[in-house]
Amino acid sequence: MSELAKTIKNKATMAEMPDGDSRRILTVEQTEQIAAQYSVSIKNVEINALQNQIAPLRYTRNFKTYSFSEQISLLKSRITVIGLGGLGGNVVEILARSGIGAIDIADGDIFEDHNLNRQLCSTRDLLGVSKIKAAASRIKSINDAVDVTIHDYPMTEENVAGLIEQSQLVMDCLDSIPARFTLETGAKRMNLPMVSAAVAGLTGHITTIFPKDKGLSLIYGAAETRRLPKGAETTLGSLPQTVTMTAAIESSEALKIILGKTGNLLRNKLMVIDLENNMVDVLKLV
Repeated sequence: MSELAKTIKNKATMAEMPDGDSRRILTVEQTEQIAAQYSVSIKNVEINALQNQIAPLRYTRNFKTYSFSEQISLLKSRITVIGLGGLGGNVVEILARSGIGAIDIADGDIFEDHNLNRQLCSTRDLLGVSKIKAAASRIKSINDAVDVTIHDYPMTEENVAGLIEQSQLVMDCLDSIPARFTLETGAKRMNLPMVSAAVAGLTGHITTIFPKDKGLSLIYGAAETRRLPKGAETTLGSLPQTVTMTAAIESSEALKIILGKTGNLLRNKLMVIDLENNMVDVLKLV
């Protein structure tokens, strides 16, 4: 057993969980101290603890749903999120709290007043600040085990491959229909799955696209015939409750893919959320 593993075992303490079970745990503070002592990453310490059946306390509410080995899989995973507005801000929040080990984020925009109604990373004191830098700071403040790579510029046809090539999957949190098609094309070329979501007013939709799937053309029509640069959000607005719920389902799809739980994805399907009428429909895309 390595000295690192021995120290983790020595530092771990028994604690009673909310379900009544007792479990050996490692607090955030202990994890940080061990990482500093051995000059290793916090993520390395957490993975080592999990391998020895010791639960980092920050993830204990994940267990029962996730196993220790599944939490390790999350910590070893890498996801790219394109677009750090309403959807993207909520998505990175969920991924960081879930324990995704590396998150690449891309956006070239800054926060403006009209973002405050729904964009989780935006606050009054961050108006005029780069969305990408604000998101990176928030991710690290939530979970300092997460490696964050920032790309403080818009995605284009020329740079999309470089933005996503290191990841296991791609999150489409964009607000431009042509940009969605550009991202989908890039993801397919890199043989990566993509989870796509969009919001308009009290309606949101989510779909999961694998490289061989027809994908966005089944929703918007063929890319070459698509005229509208923006979706229905332009006319119907974007409300915080819709953004949050849609982002939660988009994130759930990503986590299932990372964990190999692919039996019931929204693949070749479109989930439509209608909060006005409290309805959720799943449409088959053909």
